[in-house]
Amino acid sequence: MPEERRKMIHFRKLYSFACFHSKYEHSHSQIGQKGYSRVVYCNDPYHSEAVELNYRGNYVSTTKYSAANFIPKSLFEQFRRVANIYFLVVACVSFSPLAPFSSLSILAPLIVVIGATMAKEGVEDWRRRKQDIEENNRKVKVYGSNYMFHETNWKELRVGDIVKVRKDEYFPADLVLLSSSHEDGVCYVETMNLDGETNLKLKHALEVTSHLHDENSFKKFTAVIKCEDPNEKLYSFVGNLSCDGKEYPLSIQQLLLRGSKLKNTEYVFGVVIFAGHDTKVVQNATDPPSKRSKIEKKMDKIVYILFSTLVLIAFVGSLFFGIETKKDFSDGNLRRWYLHPDDATVFYDPKRPSLSAFLHFLTALMLYGYLIPISLYVSVEIVKVLQSSFINQDRHMYDEETDKPAHARTSNLNEELGQVDTILSDKTGTLTRNSMEFVKCSIAGTAYGCGMTEVERSLARRRGDPLPETGDDVQGHEGEKSVRGFNFRDERIMHGQWLNEPHWDIIQKFFRVLAICHTVIPEKNEESGEIMYRAESPDEAAFVIAAKEIGFEFFRVTQTSISLRELDYETGEKVVRKYKRLHVLEFSSSRKRMSVIVRNAENQLFLLCKGADSVMFQRLSKNGRQFETQTKDHIKKYAEAGLRTMIIAYRELGEAEYKAWDVEFSKAKTSVTTEHDVSVDELADKIERDLILLGATAVEDKLQKGVPECIDKLSQARIKLWVLTGDKMETAINIGYACGLLREDMKQIVITLDSPDIDALEKQGDKEAIAKASLESIKKQIREGMCQIKSAKESDVKFGLIIDGKSLDFSLKKDIDKSFFELAINCASVICCRSSPKQKALVTRLLKGETGKTTLAIGDGANDVSMLQEADIGVGISGVEGMQICYFFYKNIAFGFTLFLFEAHASFSGQTAYNDWYMSFYNVFFTSLPVIALGVFDQDVSAQLCVKYPFLYLEGVENILFGWSCILGWMFNGFLTSIIIFFWTTKSMIKQAFQRDGQVVDYEVLGVTMYTCVVWAVNCQMAISINYFTWIQHFFVWGSIALWYTFLVIYGYLPPEMSTTAYRVFVEACAPSVLYWLITLLVVICTLLPNFTFRAFQTRFRPMYHDMIQINEFEGVETDELPRRVRKKLHLMERLMQKDRLMQRNS
Repeated sequence: MPEERRKMIHFRKLYSFACFHSKYEHSHSQIGQKGYSRVVYCNDPYHSEAVELNYRGNYVSTTKYSAANFIPKSLFEQFRRVANIYFLVVACVSFSPLAPFSSLSILAPLIVVIGATMAKEGVEDWRRRKQDIEENNRKVKVYGSNYMFHETNWKELRVGDIVKVRKDEYFPADLVLLSSSHEDGVCYVETMNLDGETNLKLKHALEVTSHLHDENSFKKFTAVIKCEDPNEKLYSFVGNLSCDGKEYPLSIQQLLLRGSKLKNTEYVFGVVIFAGHDTKVVQNATDPPSKRSKIEKKMDKIVYILFSTLVLIAFVGSLFFGIETKKDFSDGNLRRWYLHPDDATVFYDPKRPSLSAFLHFLTALMLYGYLIPISLYVSVEIVKVLQSSFINQDRHMYDEETDKPAHARTSNLNEELGQVDTILSDKTGTLTRNSMEFVKCSIAGTAYGCGMTEVERSLARRRGDPLPETGDDVQGHEGEKSVRGFNFRDERIMHGQWLNEPHWDIIQKFFRVLAICHTVIPEKNEESGEIMYRAESPDEAAFVIAAKEIGFEFFRVTQTSISLRELDYETGEKVVRKYKRLHVLEFSSSRKRMSVIVRNAENQLFLLCKGADSVMFQRLSKNGRQFETQTKDHIKKYAEAGLRTMIIAYRELGEAEYKAWDVEFSKAKTSVTTEHDVSVDELADKIERDLILLGATAVEDKLQKGVPECIDKLSQARIKLWVLTGDKMETAINIGYACGLLREDMKQIVITLDSPDIDALEKQGDKEAIAKASLESIKKQIREGMCQIKSAKESDVKFGLIIDGKSLDFSLKKDIDKSFFELAINCASVICCRSSPKQKALVTRLLKGETGKTTLAIGDGANDVSMLQEADIGVGISGVEGMQICYFFYKNIAFGFTLFLFEAHASFSGQTAYNDWYMSFYNVFFTSLPVIALGVFDQDVSAQLCVKYPFLYLEGVENILFGWSCILGWMFNGFLTSIIIFFWTTKSMIKQAFQRDGQVVDYEVLGVTMYTCVVWAVNCQMAISINYFTWIQHFFVWGSIALWYTFLVIYGYLPPEMSTTAYRVFVEACAPSVLYWLITLLVVICTLLPNFTFRAFQTRFRPMYHDMIQINEFEGVETDELPRRVRKKLHLMERLMQKDRLMQRNS
């Protein structure tokens, strides 16, 4: 059975401008040429020519790996890390006689490290794959060969298929709209996932296909669409539909994009023209990148340094080994006869000392490999995963309203989160809540509305003004039900009290305009009887709701009329009034206003108009400016409060004037010439004059909770914020003011291509001329912007840069992108409007490439994916990864250098100081757990203090904890620790009686004693570096030391063939000896003293930012002021930055 079609409004007859008039443009002549070669056989996807074209299917994948490439690609990712390459080579060589230890002892840790990291990558990619599977297996109805619609998965769709999409469903591919449940083939579409806008877009089918409304009507339907090739342009589409021997032009008005949602329409029929990776939203996406953090790249550089050190000491050792070996056999004399140099292998051959030295060099490269921290990468990975789980479980990041916690999709970039220099943020849904609220208005020169907006509260706090005691923005009557979109309170006009106001008649006309001048559709909820409003924009919905709450309820609309329930002035009762709607002159970005012409029950004609103050005040009549001064004052105050304003006006039309205009307008409206838009615009302009001012509205695009305060904190932390949004320029600017990104004392630099010259060229259709003129215009505007900044360099004037999408296209071209970047970086705020997803990614790439600093992107929809992937990271916390990684290098140098000192002591013989498994377990078990606890649990200051003192974030931005001075300091400490351990133990033990029977220390006992000192020293070093102890950290630090003793006992009880040099050495030799315990105690104290002394000196005389706050907290000093040292340093940094920019401009 065919579904009932909605016989409501024929929008095609009601609307005035081009959205319902498909016409040929210059670009249509390019169809069939390069870039416009796609051919789609509608309702015939298996046509022989369609099969030959072999267009992509509708399967979409966003994963980084596939089953086929996971192992090779993941291994490639792992061996991008230089340490892993080194250990792979060592593992391979360990099977040769050159190895100083068993191959298993080096291969096992490598397999564990690589396997754990690959497993983490695999799990994270599997989660992405599950999301892909969920999307690809969504259901949609497709027209089959049996002439019926049947359900199928999205991934099964082919180009040319006819699909049926129902209300509130997403479009499965890019479709050309054929028809809808409305008789004239219109539908509403929500594109929030594509451009971030919540207002609904009106789409319409061609008249030739709008009659297709059931299965039978599609039996004989065939058509061929020729259109542009797949591209990323969301706001343009060019094509032709050939049907019944005629061609009809297609435009963006017929295109339904994948990822957008059908709203306010029961169903639509469409034909698939772009599927899968050819769809515009996927074309805007980029492949999941293999991101590596800056710290990880720096770790590689440090590993290079350590590897160079390793090569150097291996070379020194082999050189001395060669010299000593050569001396062992000279003129037939044997120097070290006990080594049997006359019967030696190639590894020790006094007759060929050079070869022996070279082979020793290879052995030393493996022996000193413990300078390279094999567990560093896997430990950091574990820390990242645990930090990500904490992010997911953080109560402060949980949203009660949506019942959604934070979700970290990847943990690869956690260490970057404390080093962000610039944040790139989407607007809609990120800075704002996608919610417009009517909060204030000015009527007849009187301001109404008592509440304070979030921005007003923020301003009052900064100025120190008193705030209302109430926590909410606006308080209504006790028990009064809150209404979405209406946050207005004023007893003078609510609850019918407007009837008692002096200008009650103007108030009446004001709210009548709000109730009538719109394109909203009312829908009645059958269960509750409530009327819901479906609007193209949230502003319109807020206006209609406001009118309803005051007493002018819009409840019915037909093709020719609109009905209200009004409060009658004389009787005080609700009455139904019907208005005949004659014309709708809709809003556009160039007109910046909207009007309707209506006839009331008394047969009077009115033009009702609302629009931006920049175009409305100039259209007022001499007699209509009575309240102009007061209204302008109110608008200024509303703008300062971050509210979006709209002027409300009207005029009464004479019968003769209207009839003459109507004839001209109807003729222009039905024309199909290229001058259609110009003619209609001129006639609309002609009648929208001599208006009478009624007042102004003020609506709030509700910000996310705490946005102004957050931006203020970011500013104090010297983090820059750029807003990249798909919204219109006016909307973005308003939000810029609302959230404090733009301020009244800022000068705006606006770069746009909305100029009469460019408009004239666009009408001519000469693409080359348009591109050339646009490029010159952008260059000129950038030059002028730089001149403004240079002229104001001596003053404290700050600038805000606002640029639209068209201008951004040219600004990102290679020849001028650096000029654009220089202009942007010299502005305090940057807002990019009407940005496509690809433009967002390109701006991010430009910023990241030119500054070389960490960028963080924040977004909430599919339109932000490319930006999120291009940026270094997506969301932020503050961490201590610098300290964690420095400690890794410290502990490995402290351990590895004792091997070198011992080998020097043993004439560079290649003899290891420790048992094979001591060395293998050092990084894996005995010293890695405390550093993981540090990275996950340590806090230098509490989260509350981090918010109170945003300058603490500068420690990450300035790289204080992972700068080269810090890294080299820890390395030096490692060398010092190894020297203290080796010389203390050897000098105090070797020649001393160690056991009761008078035996001296042997090789096994010396090795255990040195190793014990190393384990104690590096773990205690970790303990004194921890700022915030938890039981977990105590367990890991002291548990690691206890684990060493436990291992030593258990391993020592294994048979001598397995335990080798560890056989009962602890139980029978070390544990009973007082000297062993005494040396351990004294050596550990001596190794801790250098770093302890340095930190005490630093905290007292050269404190870091967090040291200052810790001292204040310890001394009980509470102040909101920055410490003097911080103020001085920040002032110096600001001056240096200004000087640097000045030098760049002059050069």
